[in-house]
Amino acid sequence: MDLDATSGLNGLLGVEFVEVTEDRCVSRIELDERHMQPYGIVHGGVYTALIELTASMPAAVWALNQGMPGSVGVNNNTDFIKATRQGVLVASAAPVHRGRTQQIWAVEVRDEAENRLRARGNVRMANITNLETVGSG
Repeated sequence: MDLDATSGLNGLLGVEFVEVTEDRCVSRIELDERHMQPYGIVHGGVYTALIELTASMPAAVWALNQGMPGSVGVNNNTDFIKATRQGVLVASAAPVHRGRTQQIWAVEVRDEAENRLRARGNVRMANITNLETVGSG
């Protein structure tokens, strides 16, 4: 499995991974017009994607370290706390549960300048046991 942090949606959104271990992940995103909805605030999908991306990296590292091919998100619950118009968002993920078939990660998104909570989420990851069956059927 390729954990290239600059490919796919990560690259499109401009997500930078500051720290990735099996126990923690910190990512950041410098906001620009790509991230805004028509009202001039960050689109909720950006928070949701940032939360899932930040949970996915350490979950995959943990799964790989356990001898599994990786993990995939199967549920993402995001709460939007405070709207953001500009600046940098920083997301931090920590494990809540890691087991044989699934993991749950809690993620907080804060603005870098004031360290105010902007969004929070929980992501449930399914551990992959057979990579060939992912996305089939």
